[in-house]
Amino acid sequence: MAANPQELPQAPQPISVDWRAVVYQVTAARALDELEESTLLPARKVLYQFSARGHEVTQVLLGTQLTGERDGVGAYYRSRPLLLGLGLTLDEALASTMMRVGGMSEGRDIGVVFNLPRRHGACVLPVCGGVGTQYTPAGGWAQALRYRRDVLGDAAAAHSIAVAHGGDASTATNGFWAALNIATTERLPLLFYIEDNGYGISVPTRLQTPGGDIARNLAAFRGLTVQDGDGADPLAAAALIEAAVRGVRAGNGPALLRLVVPRLSGHSGQDTQAYKEAAAIEAERARDPWLRLHAQLVPAILNADEWNAEAERARVAVAAALARIEQRAAPDVARVRRYVFAETTADGLPDLQLQGGIWAEGAQLPQGSDEPRPQGPRINLITAVRRTLQRELEVNPRMLVFGEDVGRKGGVHAATLGLQEKFGGARVFDTSLSEEGIIGRAVGMAAAGLMPVPEIQFRKYADPAAEQLNDCGTMRWRTANRFAAPMVVRIPGGFFKCGDPWHSQSNEVEWLHGIGWRLAMPSNAADAVGLLRSALRGNDPTIFFEHRALLDAAWARRPYPGDDFVLPFGKASLLREGAALSVVSWGAMVERCEIALQRTGICADLLDLRTLCPWDRQATLASVRKTGRCLIVHEDNLTAGFGAEIAAVLAKDAFFDLDAPIERLALPDVPSPHCPALLDAVLPGVETIARALADLAAV
Repeated sequence: MAANPQELPQAPQPISVDWRAVVYQVTAARALDELEESTLLPARKVLYQFSARGHEVTQVLLGTQLTGERDGVGAYYRSRPLLLGLGLTLDEALASTMMRVGGMSEGRDIGVVFNLPRRHGACVLPVCGGVGTQYTPAGGWAQALRYRRDVLGDAAAAHSIAVAHGGDASTATNGFWAALNIATTERLPLLFYIEDNGYGISVPTRLQTPGGDIARNLAAFRGLTVQDGDGADPLAAAALIEAAVRGVRAGNGPALLRLVVPRLSGHSGQDTQAYKEAAAIEAERARDPWLRLHAQLVPAILNADEWNAEAERARVAVAAALARIEQRAAPDVARVRRYVFAETTADGLPDLQLQGGIWAEGAQLPQGSDEPRPQGPRINLITAVRRTLQRELEVNPRMLVFGEDVGRKGGVHAATLGLQEKFGGARVFDTSLSEEGIIGRAVGMAAAGLMPVPEIQFRKYADPAAEQLNDCGTMRWRTANRFAAPMVVRIPGGFFKCGDPWHSQSNEVEWLHGIGWRLAMPSNAADAVGLLRSALRGNDPTIFFEHRALLDAAWARRPYPGDDFVLPFGKASLLREGAALSVVSWGAMVERCEIALQRTGICADLLDLRTLCPWDRQATLASVRKTGRCLIVHEDNLTAGFGAEIAAVLAKDAFFDLDAPIERLALPDVPSPHCPALLDAVLPGVETIARALADLAAV
């Protein structure tokens, strides 16, 4: 590679590039980095700084090609030049990094994790701090484009594409490989745009992928067009970018473009690059794409005055933006608790996010009622779920159901049996065996205005998707209501005829720590209908937990409550009334508590919480204040289980009403054992609950 910029060959100029705009945007990006590195970071006006020096030229060039009406971008923390090219203003950029009013997150998130909500023009999904988390949502956006085109008849989606923008180290992550499988098996309009600067912080690329060249390693990957080039040769890179985007936009399937670029700063503002040899750093500086762009453009395409004018205009604009942002206030601390969930305005109207979900796009669904209209014989819980999914697929064309084995097989628990035949493979479909891919693509679909309903086959299998679940839940809060990704994740779990550590876990407390997720755990078929329909028509991400022991249980059977039955979250069901004590439970333990009360003859309140986020504090407190005694029964582990949270609230807010200590029954701190005898020994059973009831009533 020539070290002297003057020695570079002159590549053909792509006809669609406005080179003056490129010079302006690249200069602005570099001026922002220099300002932060030299002034704002030492003054602690910026606390985290991730320079894009060396990456700016190729990113801005990519931005010039993202002209589709519904183009979508999954970006990362070094993507600021790309966002500037797509319309992020200098004020927004500095307000974000300087933690001032008007930033992308209002000071809630690191300043370089930007977002750009748009329903017309290129939309940038909220950047996350995790490496590789952008890939599967970008895949979901790409699949949503095809769905909008083919099913919803959205002409604007016909020639739009998705881009997954990442660095070389991110190609080692689960998200990258999951998205690669999704894109190639589905032939999605997705461009993997990889900037290879040779390092993942201090780890060289050769330790991320064999030989340090992901493009070469994927050259034979089926269904993927692979291109490779030098990002330090701007004109040649521009031609490669234009060709790659054009190919994906033309319907040729997914593509991967790898461009080698120098990293002219450390990984972050605190990184001194002491792990690099001085000669290596000097060689990178000699390959600065900015210097090479000047050599290629001046005087062949722009004269020196034109170049200097655009560069000076950018520097002046950055200085002016800094002066304006310095005058802005810090975010209002009184607002930091807002936007964990969807909110309403003072006049009762939805305070809608700018991007994501069906509500933000004005979709209308039938009005529901919390008054059941029972129809026909008692049905089991799994039939109730299937019938509700079918009804909502009928009334909501933006709804999709997917996961492993949910198609022709109908799900391993038969919840989706017959739905693919009725609604087609575009709306009910199987996925590859990747929970990261399932949830990540759901995030992208939701951001693109659909209602995804992914299934995770068993509770334990959600663990590989933990990062995507966490990022989805916090999206509304960390973007200050700019973005949200409403979806319903169906997860069967809990014991059945036996247990085991893999298929039989409950562990609902993990979702209660997953900020931004609503959680439903119905104990019977009627409640399952109402809560599932409420979630499917709602504007928040929801975990809908289907207990395996209840799917076909006789006790859980109820008549179908009607196609309009909707249950509000956070409203407990009072199944029995009595003054002796209060029993609080949810899920499969509710049946056991009711049978235990019948056997003991104790007159007690039995509260089925039905939802845990939110949970009905008022009904629980009212019951305990009446009875003075409380037994909490749940399946999850005792230590730090949700029963402990309920007990803490009761101890604080009903302390003087208690006539006895609050008692809890739960699984001891062991996984669910497989042998039925072992399971019976640890799981709260009817006899165990009955003894606890009698003991508490006698105090």
